[in-house]
Amino acid sequence: MRAALMYGAGDVRVEEVPDPTLEAPTDALVRVVRACVCGSDLHPYHSMPAGQGTQMGHEFVGVVEETGSEVSAVQRGDFVIAPFAYFDGTCVFCREGLTTSCEHGGFFSTAQAEAVRVPLADGTLVKAPVGEDSALLPSLLTLSDVMITGQHAAVQGKVGPGTSVTVIGDGAVGLLAVLAAKRLGAEQIVLMGRHKTRTDLGVEFGATDVVAERGEEGIAKVRELTGGHGTHAVLECVGHMPAYEQAVGTVRAGGIISRVGVPQYEEAAVGMGTLFGRNITLTGGPGAQRRYIEELLPEVLDGRIEPGRVFDRTVGIDGVPEGYRAMDDRESLKVLVRP
Repeated sequence: MRAALMYGAGDVRVEEVPDPTLEAPTDALVRVVRACVCGSDLHPYHSMPAGQGTQMGHEFVGVVEETGSEVSAVQRGDFVIAPFAYFDGTCVFCREGLTTSCEHGGFFSTAQAEAVRVPLADGTLVKAPVGEDSALLPSLLTLSDVMITGQHAAVQGKVGPGTSVTVIGDGAVGLLAVLAAKRLGAEQIVLMGRHKTRTDLGVEFGATDVVAERGEEGIAKVRELTGGHGTHAVLECVGHMPAYEQAVGTVRAGGIISRVGVPQYEEAAVGMGTLFGRNITLTGGPGAQRRYIEELLPEVLDGRIEPGRVFDRTVGIDGVPEGYRAMDDRESLKVLVRP
């Protein structure tokens, strides 16, 4: 089959690789109908040392082609959504709803391809009542990662009716964190981003204010918009230190910083003058919790939310390298892949 492999920073190639096969009775094989390039894929795109090719991708929806003998929740022909992590659904952490910490789970890394082996298929895959030609496919694909990650940011930030929220980052996750905050009832949503076409979409998703300034200037602007206090929750959707520093500066006393941007730093200020002295909570993490898909799926199916609007370019499998380049150069917000 055809698949995208990264050989080093800036070096993505599409090559023939062996077809996946069932390796355990709990596996399923899924033919990929839609995949995409994630903003987090750009981190290795900038920094991966040159070496052997590594398959890429963790977001996909598709059709079940084959199942192991112990798989009962899905069958051949089912259209399914796969969160970016796989999990058994039965371990102590899964039962508590923290499926990304499954004792037997892991994360997908081969989804920019024509097919994927899904371990622990019963716990992982969510069926959707659509066909391969559904107009909802882009929105359903966001339930594999960016929409459920935005939802996780808002849930961990305890966003609810009457709260104020700052969202840092105008990438796909940031924009969908705005959408998540809106559907959870936030009263004020400040989107920090400087790309107007993206922040315009953020306003359509529910942002009440847009702050294009960065650093101390951006922090001052958010505080001006919030009576000098900052917001109850800050959803940090970037993962770089300047974004974290903006989060510390824009959260109000007693508030919550919720990080879902994959951190590209090892140390963050948490001491007396930053978090401790103001009773700030720091939370966040991977958002591939199956319960979010089940919660959001009905709203996608009936058109109440349209998170697929974040896709602004579509490529075939051979166009994946160009998709990486376009996203890295900020020519595209998020690239959809049709294998």
